[in-house]
Amino acid sequence: MSEPTAAAAAASGSSSPSVLAALVAGLRGGAIEVVDLTAPLSSRTPVLRLPPEFGQTRVFELEEISRYDDRGPAWYWNNFRSGEHTGTHFDAPNHWVTGKDLGDVASVPADRLVAPAVVLDFTEEAAKDPDFLVEVEHIQAWQRHNGPLPQGGWLLLRTGWSSRSHAQEPFLNADENGPHTPGLSAQCARWVAERTPVIGLGVETVGTDAGRAHAFEPAFPCHSYLMGSGKYGLTQLQNLAQLPPTGAVVVAGPLPIVSGSGAPARVLALVERSGQAS
Repeated sequence: MSEPTAAAAAASGSSSPSVLAALVAGLRGGAIEVVDLTAPLSSRTPVLRLPPEFGQTRVFELEEISRYDDRGPAWYWNNFRSGEHTGTHFDAPNHWVTGKDLGDVASVPADRLVAPAVVLDFTEEAAKDPDFLVEVEHIQAWQRHNGPLPQGGWLLLRTGWSSRSHAQEPFLNADENGPHTPGLSAQCARWVAERTPVIGLGVETVGTDAGRAHAFEPAFPCHSYLMGSGKYGLTQLQNLAQLPPTGAVVVAGPLPIVSGSGAPARVLALVERSGQAS
């Protein structure tokens, strides 16, 4: 038994470690790995681009306040400007008109920010067809092999799209007909929102919807159905290849912006690694 575990057991008068002491021991000993699912946030981070008649989100910007100089001799700090939905970020229900009377990002219950996750891998399909759409049948087939979707957990789509996140153009993958990125079909989006026990959808792309979802019925169905059902979105995730199909726990930490429709987030995953000493 490790020292933190033994100390906790002694303090509680129990022969077995507490749950939190076991977690700490697992993290220190390598039995539990922390995987960062967050894209670095900078002026080069790709952002969603809407048709010119609509309002646009800003590219992330830093403005230096002082850096060990006459503006502040012993400290360095910045102001920053960013859209709520820039980089790896969290979508709250009030982000979409269907959820306009539901919660903002500051009102997301803290216990929902730590939740189990499953990862469905569609990298091969997306590599062959950037407009690939996940259908209900795909998820049902996955469940037959891996078990049910987690109650109160996240459904994460691995498509390999994060490999394009180094630059705006390949990430959005747009032509004269609009962007081409993978996602859910309209029918599947409604099914996930209304018929499954998950709290939200996480993706590697710039938004939870497929690139051509502007032409779906309804338009942008992931936003429409998920937000309208009080569920959430996580976008521009990375490193999903390091997560198992089941068993990971996601920790999503958006800024609690009062009345905000979303916020940049640091998203981590806890993954149990077999064969590691605790």
